[in-house]
Amino acid sequence: MGLDPDDPRPPYVQVANALRAAILTKVFKAGDKLPSRAELAKKYEVAPMTVQNALRELRDEGLIVSRQGSGVFVRERTERPVGLRPHIERAFEAEHVSIDFAGFSGETLQGVMQEPLDKIRIGRLTPASINIRMLVPDTSQPWAIPCQVEDLQDSPGFRKRMDEIMRRHTLAIVDNVQELGDLGLVKDVSVEIKVHRAAPLFKLYLLNNEEAFFGFYPVREHVIRFDGEPKPIYDLVGKEAILFQHSVTDDDTSTGSQYVEQARMWFDSMWETVSVEYQR
Repeated sequence: MGLDPDDPRPPYVQVANALRAAILTKVFKAGDKLPSRAELAKKYEVAPMTVQNALRELRDEGLIVSRQGSGVFVRERTERPVGLRPHIERAFEAEHVSIDFAGFSGETLQGVMQEPLDKIRIGRLTPASINIRMLVPDTSQPWAIPCQVEDLQDSPGFRKRMDEIMRRHTLAIVDNVQELGDLGLVKDVSVEIKVHRAAPLFKLYLLNNEEAFFGFYPVREHVIRFDGEPKPIYDLVGKEAILFQHSVTDDDTSTGSQYVEQARMWFDSMWETVSVEYQR
């Protein structure tokens, strides 16, 4: 079975995507040994080096592990640091796409959504509906953290800066998804944003009510300039947040289904009780 000649992505990316899908759908289960590099090269009609590059991608994502002299195996653990991008891309292959996000600015979410949205524009993906909900902190209210280093007090200047960043990314998601509806590429689209007054200490993604990704924001000190003056801030570093995956398809010995259910209950409780519509 060769690769799709019309797919513009590099061959190693296509091979990595095919193997990733096989792992995530349990074709290859935890602990299973993958076919050899030569066997995979023959199957996908690519060079062995292409397979090696694909396996490196999956190894970096924490999906596989190499054992010297034994081969490549699917990792045993289900609760492991993962990359969000391939899971978002796979979520958009469903007929009905739903993404719930709770976090700081939505910057990561906007970035990982670009490729599947582009695929919808060119007809490679054809979901019937897309529903996205985003819970973000209210930038008009004082925050416990991020805060000033000198006195641990709220920084209105930093909140103003974060409001600009948050608006840029969240509203870009709104515009891009609604555009698909306006063009008739997706029959039913819905994007909602609500704000709450809690400090944004973690990020949470719920994909198609089947997978949950959770990670804590590390707190780091760095200097930001406001009106030309340097200001030390204790900030939350979203790019350093390590995500852990929980899935309803985890085996019976895991708590994946329970975690996804509890994450859903938490998100809905915040959405329905202590959050308000975001004012554009």
